[in-house]
Amino acid sequence: MLGSPEFPLLSKEGDITIGGVFSIHSQITNPPLSFTDTPEPLKCSRINFREFRFVQTMIFAIEEINNSSSLLPNISIGYKVFDSCGSTLFSMRAAMALMNGQEKTLRKTCSGQSSVHAIIGTSESSSTIVMLRTSGIFKIPVISHFATCACLSNRREYSSFFRTIPSDYYQSRALAKLVKHFGWTWVGTVRSDNDYGNNGMATFIKVAGQEGVCIEYSEVISRIYPREHAAKVVRVIRNSSTRVLVAFLAQREMDILLEEALNQNLTGLQWVGSESWITAGHLATKRHAAILTGTLGFTIRKSKIPGLREFLLQVSPSQNPHNNLLREFWEATFGCSFQTRLQRQTQGRPCSGSERLEDINNPFTDVSELRISKNVYKAVYAVAHAMHNILKCKHNGERVTQSCIWRNNLEPEQVLKHLQGVNFTLQSGERVYFDENGDPAAIYELVNWQRNQAGETTFVTVGSYDASLPNGKQFTMNGIDITWAAESLKRPQSVCSESCLLGFRQAVIKGKPVCCFSCIACAAGEISNSSDSPECSQCSLEYWSNEDHSQCVPKVVEFLSFEETMGALLTSFSLFGASLTLMVSCVFFRFRDTALVKASNPELSFLLLFSLTLCFLCSLTFIGRPSKWSCMLRHTTFGITFALCMSCILAKTIVVVIAFKATKPQNTVPQCSAPLQRTSVLSWTSLQVIVCALWLMLAPPFPHKNTAHGTEKIILECDVGSPVGFWAVLGYIGLLAMLCFTLAFLARKLPDNFNEAKFITFSMLIFCAVWITFIPAYVSSPGKFTVAVEVFAILASSFGLLFCIFAPKCYIILLKPERNTKKHMPKIPKAMLLIADLLLLSLLSVRGGRPVCQTYGTKELSQFFKDGDISIGGIFSFHQNPVIVNPVLQVNPGTIQCEGLDPGELQYAYTMMFAIEEINNSSELLPGLTLGYRILDSCPSIPLSIRASLNLMNRYEEGEGSCNKPSTVQAVIGETTSTSTIGIARTMGPFHIPVISHSATCACLSNRREYPSFFRTIPSDLYQSRALAKLVKHFGWTWVGAIRTNSDYGNGGMGTFLKAAEKEGVCVEYSVAIYRTDPRKWFLEVVDIIKKSTSKVIVAFADGTDLDILIKELYVQNVTGLQWVGSEGWITYRYIASPINYAVVKGAVGFAALNAHIPELQEFLANSRPSTRPGDQGLVELWETVFGCTLTPQAAQGSVTACTGEESLWDTDSRFTDVSDASLLNNVYKATYAVAHALHLMVTCQDGQGPFENNTCADRENLQPWQVLHYLTQVNFTTKVGENVFFDEMGDPAARYALVNWQMDEIGHILFKTIGYFDALQPEGQQFQMKPGVEAIWAGEKLEVPKSICSESCLPGTRRAVVKSKPVCCFDCIVCADGEFSNSTSESAGLPAFTLAIIMFLLGKITARTLLFYLRMCVLYRLKVSMLSDAVKCETCPPEYKSNEERNTCDMKAIEFLTFRELMGLLLVTFSVFGACLAMTTALIFFHYRQTPIVRANNSELSFLLLFSLTLCFLCSLTFIGRPSEWSCMLRHTAFGITFVLCISCVLGKTIVVVMAFRATLPGSNVMKWFGPAQQRLSVLAFTLIQVVICILWLTINPPFPFKNMKHKEKIILECALGSPIGFWAVLGYIGLLAILCFILAFLARKLPDNFNEAKFITFSMLIFCAVWITFIPAYVSSPGKFTVAVEIFAILASSYGMLFCIFLPKCYIILLKPEKNTKKHLMGKMTSKAL
Repeated sequence: MLGSPEFPLLSKEGDITIGGVFSIHSQITNPPLSFTDTPEPLKCSRINFREFRFVQTMIFAIEEINNSSSLLPNISIGYKVFDSCGSTLFSMRAAMALMNGQEKTLRKTCSGQSSVHAIIGTSESSSTIVMLRTSGIFKIPVISHFATCACLSNRREYSSFFRTIPSDYYQSRALAKLVKHFGWTWVGTVRSDNDYGNNGMATFIKVAGQEGVCIEYSEVISRIYPREHAAKVVRVIRNSSTRVLVAFLAQREMDILLEEALNQNLTGLQWVGSESWITAGHLATKRHAAILTGTLGFTIRKSKIPGLREFLLQVSPSQNPHNNLLREFWEATFGCSFQTRLQRQTQGRPCSGSERLEDINNPFTDVSELRISKNVYKAVYAVAHAMHNILKCKHNGERVTQSCIWRNNLEPEQVLKHLQGVNFTLQSGERVYFDENGDPAAIYELVNWQRNQAGETTFVTVGSYDASLPNGKQFTMNGIDITWAAESLKRPQSVCSESCLLGFRQAVIKGKPVCCFSCIACAAGEISNSSDSPECSQCSLEYWSNEDHSQCVPKVVEFLSFEETMGALLTSFSLFGASLTLMVSCVFFRFRDTALVKASNPELSFLLLFSLTLCFLCSLTFIGRPSKWSCMLRHTTFGITFALCMSCILAKTIVVVIAFKATKPQNTVPQCSAPLQRTSVLSWTSLQVIVCALWLMLAPPFPHKNTAHGTEKIILECDVGSPVGFWAVLGYIGLLAMLCFTLAFLARKLPDNFNEAKFITFSMLIFCAVWITFIPAYVSSPGKFTVAVEVFAILASSFGLLFCIFAPKCYIILLKPERNTKKHMPKIPKAMLLIADLLLLSLLSVRGGRPVCQTYGTKELSQFFKDGDISIGGIFSFHQNPVIVNPVLQVNPGTIQCEGLDPGELQYAYTMMFAIEEINNSSELLPGLTLGYRILDSCPSIPLSIRASLNLMNRYEEGEGSCNKPSTVQAVIGETTSTSTIGIARTMGPFHIPVISHSATCACLSNRREYPSFFRTIPSDLYQSRALAKLVKHFGWTWVGAIRTNSDYGNGGMGTFLKAAEKEGVCVEYSVAIYRTDPRKWFLEVVDIIKKSTSKVIVAFADGTDLDILIKELYVQNVTGLQWVGSEGWITYRYIASPINYAVVKGAVGFAALNAHIPELQEFLANSRPSTRPGDQGLVELWETVFGCTLTPQAAQGSVTACTGEESLWDTDSRFTDVSDASLLNNVYKATYAVAHALHLMVTCQDGQGPFENNTCADRENLQPWQVLHYLTQVNFTTKVGENVFFDEMGDPAARYALVNWQMDEIGHILFKTIGYFDALQPEGQQFQMKPGVEAIWAGEKLEVPKSICSESCLPGTRRAVVKSKPVCCFDCIVCADGEFSNSTSESAGLPAFTLAIIMFLLGKITARTLLFYLRMCVLYRLKVSMLSDAVKCETCPPEYKSNEERNTCDMKAIEFLTFRELMGLLLVTFSVFGACLAMTTALIFFHYRQTPIVRANNSELSFLLLFSLTLCFLCSLTFIGRPSEWSCMLRHTAFGITFVLCISCVLGKTIVVVMAFRATLPGSNVMKWFGPAQQRLSVLAFTLIQVVICILWLTINPPFPFKNMKHKEKIILECALGSPIGFWAVLGYIGLLAILCFILAFLARKLPDNFNEAKFITFSMLIFCAVWITFIPAYVSSPGKFTVAVEIFAILASSYGMLFCIFLPKCYIILLKPEKNTKKHLMGKMTSKAL
């Protein structure tokens, strides 16, 4: 055995031994390293009471089994318990100790079995993984009670692992479902930076994403991180917007986080915890209550173990006084000491041994929450049951009839096999078994941290999760009230965006998670009837959205009805036409015996009049709700009646022609007799009847709901069924009409007495013109207007026929009877005519038991070796596959052998040797010193890489004394793969030996805290991954697949790529991992995934060897035509550049290290010759392979001949000598030179100017690697090819890449052509550049860039709507809502458009808001941003604009105001002017009759002033019509207010005068002198001046102004805003006050004698005035747009007319029509006038 033995902390002998590894201590003390003596072993301190309880639970279970008569009778179980200290290093030591035992001497062969048959432990996933890696090879089962990492379920890697706690796979999923259940869609996460935390959180984030939960931040905590890191994490949590924190932490990390949270007073958060800490009693204290009360989390079920507490209370040092662990436990528990008196003076009071555990309440004695302890208990019983089954213990019912058959050769492998099949039930009734992955059933309890009445924190079970149940039934709540964060009874909210209300949908904000969204109103015709709807639902065809867009309401059904105006008008005209026709018939019948009727062929005339009556009436069938019968009836009736009509006219025309011919001499034309005329009319009409019958039988018209034309309505119309039938009917009528027209036209010049042909010509001309115009109008008219057009055509043509043919005749018959004779037939008037819109390991530290410094293991020979003053190590993967050896544990297995020579790796070694030779020959660099080298093979394998690094550090020399020899190499160059490099860097890092890699790109290696001695000459994958994301985005590939190597390189690189891609807006359809050791079945599954995917681009972050296997499978299945995007790991890997692979990845693009030419390197390679010297035989295998000979003649067999020595690599075409792609060779070259430059700086250091202590330099006779490490950070040189080499603070070089493209030349040679470059040192936006003049070849050897998107780009006028549960790149395109648009505009349009906008703003035509809108658009256009192509949301049009039908631009809204040109405006102007004229006319009448008694008696002065004010009232209404301007708005309201006050003042004056005049007639009254003409004028002036003052104040303080009312979607209403509503209502109110006064006074004076009865008419006028303006108020408030103005004008006119008529009409009546009453006598009389 190598090293000193490790002894268990607790042990007991038995027939069977179970090992136990627990984290009994929680702190490790690192001893100082001198590198001259054997280091002291690491020491553990601070006992963990909870873990010690787990240990005692294991012992308790073993003792219980040993005492059992039913389980393993007569077989005793022993145990060995080791401490892992929560460290992977101690875990590995414990595993080695458990396997080897404590024997130091060995027999001739390694024939000893493992000292244990199974291992229970450990509590941490990372430690368990390391232990499994060590023990797994020997098939020793490990059963963990607390390692939950989902990665441990991988049976291929951890075939000997079992556990009694569910996998984090289930816990993570349960946590995601829990978060979603409570509606928390915006959460923060914190995890332990280890396998447990990283894997568990990865699963949680994945499932949370599927559940629609977004992560605001994801932070890591580790016990090895400095305190500042925890403080930073807490600051991130404090500054976040989420109120829920998911903590996937181990207990140690949780302790660290909580301490910092207390320091920063982090309260008010809802914590959701993982099972590792959720029931940790030491956290449930009053100190933490303010932070953790209300915490929720899953834990395994709580249970009881009978007798355990009593067993725990019996633990005492007295059980084993010499056991240090028990003594330490006792001291820690009671705060006493077992040490000597001198030691006790410093360590406390002595332990008496009489202390009682019953008096202690700590995690060891607390058995109230037995969860993990029960897992330990179940694990021990599981091993016992497996042993029971192996040893064939016979049972007879519940009793054992025979002892177990003991076998001395019981092996762990047998236990492993039987563990898989255990299935038993504990005394508590719990069933224990393992599934195919070694996992138990996943059942959890949901616990809530609540405080009881005593203020203590308790874990209350509020729910459960059972993964074995169907989906949807796994998570259940038990109805117990939950206490939330800060002891609130109300569940906290944690969302990124507030819920969208009904009628709104979520719109994802670009660059943010899907949980962060804007709420956008649904478009017209769409609804959302649930909150947080991801998209709006389209209403069905017959429904439309309501105003709130929350439900669909039935659309308005539109058809031409009898009730509407248009329908009523058409009906009226139809009936009028029919009536008119009937009247004509009556006329013709009445005058049937006259010459004109007889000469007009009365039979055809009556038939024609009958058909015209039917034509007028058939139009009625087109009006009303279409039904099945009405649709058939309308078209057929129309067709037949018009055919009948045309037939009659055609017959009449023919009769005219024949009649003329008959008058000529020698005429032989047969006479057109009446029967022939009837037959012809019947025949022509019958043809139309046949056409209609065929139409009705084959495809008849039917009622159809047209939803295409109107969005908010359904047009109910008659579908023609067969368009052929419809147009055939019309066509036939047209044919007859054309025949008629032609014949009549030809006969137009017949003698005057037969000139009916002339009127038929005009009628056919009108008929044809109407129906020719009908066709485009019919096709283009929408909805009911289509029907109206058809009805109009029917009526117009019918009226045309009626008037043209029969009007002239009726004229003569009725008005010119004298011409209705045979003699006067010729003269007929001519004036009668009409025309109609990845896994790390550590080094075991051993303690020398003897003073001899010795190395362990066998000496490893190098592949290449050369002595020198200073040596540099090299580790390269010369072979690709380690030969798997199955250890038999009987003999030493020896060293691992490798196979599969890689000539490329030999190239790297020779490049290093070439650079060293070049440096040794240099007179400038390291003059007087020679460099040597030792180069080893790593295979590539992590154990072999670590073995190679140990070989490079040790000399394999034994001697007396201390180990004072330094490392044999000063620096190491290698390895090629990231995973192997991590193993090397972790081994050499503690010794400060620099490792410089030429090809390890994993971004994790930039972590200076973990890898302080690492450098590289190839950029980190961090830059490459980001560059790949930018590349994918550059070519517009937003939907890609991802493949990675399952290693640190692939996993780390792909992780960074995925994050960068997400920021760039690129979505990943699938992401799969492959590795060369995977079974073929997995590769076939990956191929199937690729075949089923829709993405056409694959991003492969893989190693060439791994990818080669996949590509070949793809080739077999003919999966070609995909665009591959590669990482530098394979994109220029010549090994896979074969014609077969090219067929699959042709056109691949990817980033590679910049190629370079290294002068004379190819000659060096070609001139190389193999050496047979031990330790320098690296080229032998290649030589023998290339030349088919052997360099060991004694081994020559058969056809293999001995090499002659004459062979030369110049004569071969070998990959070894191919330096066409020297990118990685150049990295090796630069790494070698970097070491040389660091050594040069070190040896040329001037004394007193050095960088070390007291400004000293390195000892040139005893150079140390750590000194080289220091100088490496300072190197900065330029190579022979002009490339600058330096390292940043992370040990990384400048990130520069070449973008290469796989192409094939004419002779079939595969080329890696450079088509572009990426330089991370350049500013953002200038890093990626394509090489000009170079043409790329894409997938399928096409010249066009392939397309790979999940959804087609949305056209202008539409926006993207994310599809639920799919990435943001998969979307639907939804049309923008009304008033919104999306568009992309050319750059050239930006500047002119903005210039125009500036001009419009300066002119006051647009607002500042609209100007800013245009500015934003124009800036985006100028930057060549396709602003709204694939728009996430539609832009809202400026207020002055509306979206066009395509929703791709905004059109100016129609501006509406009451104009002089429209009908309503014209009517109001007419009534206004007419009223003014009428008032002036009345004034003229009054002026003319001013001397008459009635004028003089009615106060002529006030009457003329009243008529003048009424004229102004009528005319002031004109100021309300036309475009509102600043002046017109002020004028209209003030003019209206003042004129009306003047008017009412006059009326008030007149009323007072009437009252006064009556009073004056009373005896002794002298009242008229108090209200004479001067007082009347003064009162009118005073009342009017008050209104003038109100108007002036209104205009001064807040006057009316023109305002664009944009509340309407389709138009802008230009109106006058009141400015001050108080001013407006004050003006109206004052007028109303005066009017009421007038009304009261006049009402009171209504019963005065008749001669003073003007008060009665004033009462009526004021009653009308008040009624009009009272009605005006609601009408004014409710009327829309210009109708508001019209209502106001109407009120002005109505009230003005009311006053004019009521006051002055009676007087004018007497003056003009009853002059006899206009006398003084009559006015003074007592008679009662009844005239009015």
